[in-house]
Amino acid sequence: MLKTFRIVALLEGVSYLLLAGAAIYKRMPNGNDELVKLLGMPHGLLFVAYVALAVFLRITYKWDTKTFIIILLGSLIPFGTFYVDKKYLKPLA
Repeated sequence: MLKTFRIVALLEGVSYLLLAGAAIYKRMPNGNDELVKLLGMPHGLLFVAYVALAVFLRITYKWDTKTFIIILLGSLIPFGTFYVDKKYLKPLA
């Protein structure tokens, strides 16, 4: 399950950065919002999967509250999932 979470974390982080880039592109002259529409749903699904797997793994790995909150916040901050993977998940693998 940890391997699955690490993959979801990577994909969620990449989708977040792509969605942010698409939102910036949307505001440029001649930009359109098609990329935002295209990337929005997959990112949302990956976000929900990330949070659900984090809740499940908290029980499995007995993470304390501080660690769990940092792992959840990693999904809200750009590049946060990459930090979480390196600092908290990779040592468990």
